[in-house]
Amino acid sequence: MIDTKDFSLLEVSDRFDFKGFLIKTASYWKWFLVSLSVCSFIAYQVNIRKEKIYSMDGIISVKEENNPFFTSNTSLIFNWGGTSDKVQGIAYDFKSRSHNEKVVSKLKFYIDYLVQEKYYTRDVYGQVPFVIEPDTSKAQLFSSILHIKFVNATQYLLETEFASSSAPVVYYSDNSLDNASVTPGKFSRKFTVGQPVSLPFLNGVVNLKPDAGDYIGKEYMIRFNKFDDVVSLYRGIRTDVNDRTTSVITLGLQGTNKAKMVEYINQSVEMMIRNELDYKNLFADNTIAFIDKQLADLDKDLDASQKEMREFSSGRNLLNIESTDNPFAERLKELDLQRDGISRKLAYLATLKTYLTRSTDFSKLPAPAVAGIEDPNITANVTRLITLSTERAELSYNVKYQKRFRDFDSKMDALKQVLLQNIATAKTVIDYDMNVVVGKINEIEVDIKKLPQDKQEYLKIERKRDLSEEIIMSFLAKRNEAKIVRAANLSDIKFIDPAKDVGGGLIGPNNTVNYIMAVFLGFMIPLALVLVIFFMENAILNTDDITRLTQIPLIGVIGLKHTNSNLSVFEKPKSALAESFRGIRSSLQFLYKRKADNSEAKTLMLTSSISGEGKTFCSINIATVFALSEKKTLIVGLDLRKPKIFDDFRIKNDIGAVNYLIGQKTLDEVTQPTHIPYLDVITSGPIPPNPSELIMGQTMRDFVSEIKAKYDYIIFDTPPIGLVSDAMELSQYADVTLYIMRQNFTKKEMVTLLNNRFKRGELANVSIIFNGFENKAKYGYGYGYGYGYGYTYATYGSGYLEEEKPKGFFSRVFGSLWRSS
Repeated sequence: MIDTKDFSLLEVSDRFDFKGFLIKTASYWKWFLVSLSVCSFIAYQVNIRKEKIYSMDGIISVKEENNPFFTSNTSLIFNWGGTSDKVQGIAYDFKSRSHNEKVVSKLKFYIDYLVQEKYYTRDVYGQVPFVIEPDTSKAQLFSSILHIKFVNATQYLLETEFASSSAPVVYYSDNSLDNASVTPGKFSRKFTVGQPVSLPFLNGVVNLKPDAGDYIGKEYMIRFNKFDDVVSLYRGIRTDVNDRTTSVITLGLQGTNKAKMVEYINQSVEMMIRNELDYKNLFADNTIAFIDKQLADLDKDLDASQKEMREFSSGRNLLNIESTDNPFAERLKELDLQRDGISRKLAYLATLKTYLTRSTDFSKLPAPAVAGIEDPNITANVTRLITLSTERAELSYNVKYQKRFRDFDSKMDALKQVLLQNIATAKTVIDYDMNVVVGKINEIEVDIKKLPQDKQEYLKIERKRDLSEEIIMSFLAKRNEAKIVRAANLSDIKFIDPAKDVGGGLIGPNNTVNYIMAVFLGFMIPLALVLVIFFMENAILNTDDITRLTQIPLIGVIGLKHTNSNLSVFEKPKSALAESFRGIRSSLQFLYKRKADNSEAKTLMLTSSISGEGKTFCSINIATVFALSEKKTLIVGLDLRKPKIFDDFRIKNDIGAVNYLIGQKTLDEVTQPTHIPYLDVITSGPIPPNPSELIMGQTMRDFVSEIKAKYDYIIFDTPPIGLVSDAMELSQYADVTLYIMRQNFTKKEMVTLLNNRFKRGELANVSIIFNGFENKAKYGYGYGYGYGYGYTYATYGSGYLEEEKPKGFFSRVFGSLWRSS
């Protein structure tokens, strides 16, 4: 009898059976084939049905371009700022709503030009032979398709379909939506190219391009979209600032029409260049306007001085007056110019202060330098204020919500407060200068009053005239400088590489990637399902499951039978199945040798966890291999609750072990011979009301003693231990207990039940037989050396074993129907 010291009863912790998982995965190869086929088909449909996506790029640089006319001798000073913070600002401007609204409006990209392909509608901007010039102040059909078909060189057919008596229309002058009254059904009307179209739902002119080409008989479609939606789409333009060269920006768009993207990128940059140049010229324009206004006033003063001089000269001898020596003229002229310059500074500061406190638009402020103010703080802050005011005005283009101006307003308010402080500081210094100059002038005027009255009057008029002339000459010089500066200004934005379609640019759908993804998903989807099945699998699938769950030895693996009855060994003694039972017989002989008295009959009990695991099948065939070795063998059916061992031997179950145990029959009367030599059978007999009590009684001991005296090998076919306790009572009469486990049937938790019974000593000298093993990857590892077979079926079977071919599907179905009839 096996000693418990011969093996460990410690439970083996579960671990992932990678080999079993691979073999089980391979068994579902049809799933993988179907999944790969479906995913590949889907990828093919995506590739042919989805419109191709392209990417177009343009490269610009942002670099401060100094005006070549800014020299140390230039009296006008303009502060544009540097490029340190300009690159990010321009990158943001390209994404701004105001900028993209201008570009979309100029290019009229709210109109789609389309043609119908087999699987999708394709954007054919730049490829159609015509353009439509819409009247933005009137209604255009919104979001619906208009068909245009050219019937001849000068006429086209306009068609659309209306489902109801009203159709949505859009007015691009204010981007508002409305409904227009139409006639339900199909609309179709012929128009002449260049003829104004005036309909409740369409207003504009269709003009042919100069290079229209062959267009007669071809059909196109147009669609008017919501302006704001189109702008939002183009606000997604990519603006990548180069990490190494921070002044370089790459602009990029993705879409289905390369010509449209190229046109948009280039037009967007051109508009940004013009806007940037306008910003740089803003100071010069404001300065020229300011000077022109001043010159107009000075011209009036000069005319008045000259008129006064003519009136004074009338009747007087100017030669005598002019010949009088005037030592104060040059000094007085110099001081008058200084006082006028200081006065203009104060006037500019007063005007600037008034602007800051009363106005909200500062875009028209002249440069401080035009008034002679060279304070760098005032110059820089006025520059920033003009820039912010201009940007705010640009932002208001088609923007309806005041909250979008809050950032600009807060920045401008902060600048205004700083400028007011700058003005107060500068005014204090300038007031002091004015007092000094006025004091000097007063001193000279005291001396002038000592001259003759005519000389004083003449000197007064001459001072006015000379001052006006000097100031006019000064302003004219500054005006010329401002014009030169404006003409010589360069935009800080430069096109390095305009967007251009040079072929390529395809980014999707990537046919190769789609097919790779199809293969990946086609493999992973069934793999995931197999993985779920594998982890949810609760049945014993292979020998590794048994050895992993228990330390009780496995002495045999039994394959599937291919006979109609359970007498597989007798009917096909040379089959691989028969050899597996012979291998079990050899293992049992080794176990029996460990008995103290080998002369006694050997008893063997077969049990299992539940019904249906093959106890009866294994009992019959193990008894058969003992009988074929000419050993007197007896099968005792002790499953008193559910008798089975009689049909295969074509005997009846009228009398059996129950009759002996209740004292009705003798051993000879309940023993029935079979057609297999050396093999007898004692069936269970009638089902008793108290099977457990019969097995526990003294008559059972007498029964075992009596049969041991007559037979060499005795096989007890018992009930499952997982359902009733009968087998536990019979284990005391068994030299060896064989526990039957069936592939894909016995539950793994039943192994734990077996381990617990063995630990408690309820079962002794136990070994396991793995029954119903199928040589398929789905269920296990195949026949192998070491578990009762001796050799694999492929090698050993050729020449020694009968070839057993599994029945086909129809044979199994019709065979089962025939047996049930």
